[in-house]
Amino acid sequence: MDYTLTRSKRKTIAIYVRDGGAEVRAPLNTPKYEIDKFVAAKEKWIKNRLAALSERLSQRNNFRLDYGASVTYRSRQYTIAAKEGPWAGFDGERFYMPPNLPPEQIKAACLKIYRNLAKQDLTRKALDFAKKMKVQPSAVKINGANSRWGSCSTKKSLNFSWRLIMAEDSIIDYVVVHELAHITEMNHSERFWAIVENVLGDFRERKAKLKALQQKFSAEDWG
Repeated sequence: MDYTLTRSKRKTIAIYVRDGGAEVRAPLNTPKYEIDKFVAAKEKWIKNRLAALSERLSQRNNFRLDYGASVTYRSRQYTIAAKEGPWAGFDGERFYMPPNLPPEQIKAACLKIYRNLAKQDLTRKALDFAKKMKVQPSAVKINGANSRWGSCSTKKSLNFSWRLIMAEDSIIDYVVVHELAHITEMNHSERFWAIVENVLGDFRERKAKLKALQQKFSAEDWG
């Protein structure tokens, strides 16, 4: 199997699969035949991983939205519907927008709706949990981060990706509590996780769900 080899002052061999290929990182003095043997033992896993990444890329390239399609809001599916008038919004039953929009404008309209919902819902959740945790964020902001669900600055400002609003409430709550905990502990120490666990005893299960959700959403190209 073809792979890219990178040697460094590391102690073990590791394989990274991304961008349509496999990269092997190995210690400086590891013989090539040992590296080849290690790769051969992992060949099935590498091929499965490459196939999954290829499928995800294909889904992203083919991602488009149109009237009648479904979008996700707080883990539930809602239909995109045409509604006469210049406005786009969410009425509790559907994502509505003006008729006759091309797919790119439909996606843009959905994105605007998502950002508004995220600002509304995540701000409310953050303030509610802040009271329980006896902390006070300086601000709650929404951004377009692709790979980071949330963050907390040294000035106690919380930032959440609008994509988080697609998740179920248990996952949203975990991310919100996680970032609020950083107001007290700006690290991932035992004290930090103790704060999270004190609020959400099942945070480990929620964290695992969040990781799975990241893979699902990676197949959707929101730009």
